[in-house]
Amino acid sequence: MAESQTKPDKLKTREALAAAAKKAATYTPVVPKTQLGFVHHNVDCIGCRACEIACKDKNGLPPGPRFRRVLYVEGGRYPDVFAYKVNMACNHCADPACVPTCPTGALSKRADNGVVDIDSTACIGCRRCEAACPYGAPQWDPEAQIIKKCNMCIDELQAGRKPYCVMACMMRVLDIGPIDKLKAGQWPTPALGPGESVVDRVKDMADPALTNPSIVFVAHPKGKVSG
Repeated sequence: MAESQTKPDKLKTREALAAAAKKAATYTPVVPKTQLGFVHHNVDCIGCRACEIACKDKNGLPPGPRFRRVLYVEGGRYPDVFAYKVNMACNHCADPACVPTCPTGALSKRADNGVVDIDSTACIGCRRCEAACPYGAPQWDPEAQIIKKCNMCIDELQAGRKPYCVMACMMRVLDIGPIDKLKAGQWPTPALGPGESVVDRVKDMADPALTNPSIVFVAHPKGKVSG
């Protein structure tokens, strides 16, 4: 008796997932009014990880998942040695790979500011977005058994403030702004010094052509990509 009662429910679930998959297959990219993005100064970052801690605290994350990650890069041989940091979270891509893979619509791209937002209450833990993202942005929460990710502190943005990670940066090497103006050097930000320019890629980073990520860097000389 119990088995016959659960069959219709399972069928409805499969039908809902099939409908969502069909919708995802015909996903039309969102072109936002303004595309916000991050800028990070790889050279002046001291790697204090205040941005990481502020992010984990704001989002109540358990040990393991990190929306923002400070990556330490070191190399060379004495006396020609080097070290720098690359700071990344979700890049709120213009063509996000994660959004069309989500079978429930938990992931979406906002039309007002281009933020790739997430409704974790709609996540079923399939982890397709995690596999699709070339930058490791979707983070698996082992306690909640769902995916969570950076949404650029959308509540803070809506209140006229900046994300927690940006506000926590003591060196002011991390900031946000319209990505087109950041790329063109037309956006005032403490993350850029006089005469400094930005690049959209650093060494060992996935090709920006994959998803057109909304992030730029002041790259360390050893982290620049030639060509």
